[in-house]
Amino acid sequence: MTGIKWKIVFLEFLMIIIAVLFLYPILLVCYNSFKSFSEVMANVIALPHHLEVANYVYVWKFIDYPRLFLNNSVVTAIGVLGIIGISSAGAYMLSRNRTLFSSIVYIFCIIPMLIPFQSIMIAVLKLAKIFHLSESVWGLGVQYWGFGAPMAIFIYHGFVKGIPREMDESATIDGASTVTLFYRIIFPLLKPVTATIIIIDVMWIWNDFLLPLIMVNGSPSTKTLTLAAYTFVGQYTTDWQYTMTAMVMAVFPSVVVFILMQKQIVKGVTAGAVKG
Repeated sequence: MTGIKWKIVFLEFLMIIIAVLFLYPILLVCYNSFKSFSEVMANVIALPHHLEVANYVYVWKFIDYPRLFLNNSVVTAIGVLGIIGISSAGAYMLSRNRTLFSSIVYIFCIIPMLIPFQSIMIAVLKLAKIFHLSESVWGLGVQYWGFGAPMAIFIYHGFVKGIPREMDESATIDGASTVTLFYRIIFPLLKPVTATIIIIDVMWIWNDFLLPLIMVNGSPSTKTLTLAAYTFVGQYTTDWQYTMTAMVMAVFPSVVVFILMQKQIVKGVTAGAVKG
């Protein structure tokens, strides 16, 4: 019994060390955002001698934070709603139609998870320009449907398999159409895993940098918050205090969402594991 306790203590100590290693860069950015340029250049690790709250006031005005916050909100809302709508319905149909064709389509849908975005981003940019999805906030949100759907379909597919087919048969006997059956009976049962997917996708889309960089970086009116931090990075000089301030302001909303909704992630993952 004593040996087991020591193992638990050792594992907890190890997890604390790992947590500190992950959190330290974040803390470094946070307290450097309250420094002046000279303090940052003198010693990045040291705590600030004087809290430069003016950094946040300057960045708020310089990047037009309310406008960029609205851009992020629109992109995230369009992206998440599209991913949920497409993936849940697609995963349901693929899970219920257990044929060779459905299996092939399912594999085809989830294979994009294995393809690095960097290897296809030039082709994606050209297609986006052809379909007028570049240099547009709503167009950026639509593009996230394709990038986020594979993972969501994979998660939904495993969850739907745990829902008894008898529920479908009962609803069909009562005269429910496929659309009615899905949205009124099946989709409410997907609430735990849907909450998990929403939180994961909100964190991803809100903080994404590369796709907005190549799609909407041409105009100040279409930029996102993560791109705003990059505006303080110059070819020869960089305002590190403003860069880190902008990073904190960009990431903070998604961190708040995660903290408030983290229990939903655990519930969704647990439910998916049991039902899958």
